[in-house]
Amino acid sequence: MSVRLDRFRWWHIDQVLPIEADLFGAEQWSPGMFWSELANRHHYRVATDDDGTVLGYAGLAGAPPDEVWVQNIAVRRDAQRRGVGRALLEELLAEAARVGARSTLLEVAVDNAPAQRLYATYGFEPIGVRRGYYQPSNTDALVMQRVAEPTGNGPHDHG
Repeated sequence: MSVRLDRFRWWHIDQVLPIEADLFGAEQWSPGMFWSELANRHHYRVATDDDGTVLGYAGLAGAPPDEVWVQNIAVRRDAQRRGVGRALLEELLAEAARVGARSTLLEVAVDNAPAQRLYATYGFEPIGVRRGYYQPSNTDALVMQRVAEPTGNGPHDHG
């Protein structure tokens, strides 16, 4: 299976909603939330297969150069463990570097160990917990942060 990453457009929303419902249930995003993310010109990508079917999606928002936030990363269950989530995360991290973000942050459910392990392999470290963050389940969110490597071209860098 080949995976292609493209800009998330409004016409992808209909394919994304069933993935949201399956993975997140009562905590899924509404169509309006996706429309808002796109209207605000946040950095969103979809992963598609050879037929153009959406396998997953991810988004990044924030206030560069200080920080950016991973809004979501989701991969259809039948496409998980095939590198789709990793490819989406790498795309978001490349965008964070492109905009010069010093810090990339995300929230992940405390009971989602596979996602936490993936994020840790990319240098994310736990920095806090948001109690009852996910509603209506009242599940806590682990806040993780990845600090960018210094580029060596700042005003206080000597090299």
